[in-house]
Amino acid sequence: MRAQGMTKKIQVSFSDRQMALIQRLKGEFGATDADVVRGIVLAWLAEKSFISTVVKQRINSEAEKSAKDES
Repeated sequence: MRAQGMTKKIQVSFSDRQMALIQRLKGEFGATDADVVRGIVLAWLAEKSFISTVVKQRINSEAEKSAKDES
């Protein structure tokens, strides 16, 4: 599933063993190599709580801005 809007393509290199692992994950993490790699990256970011931390910071920042605009 792709989000609407701008996308950015990046080139990454994987060893033969890493590609074999990515191939085995097709169907579980996505249908294409790109889907699998994207899923792995997002799962890792979520596991490390990076995504939730960034979202919380953004919400707090927006709330502070909104409070300043109201005063």
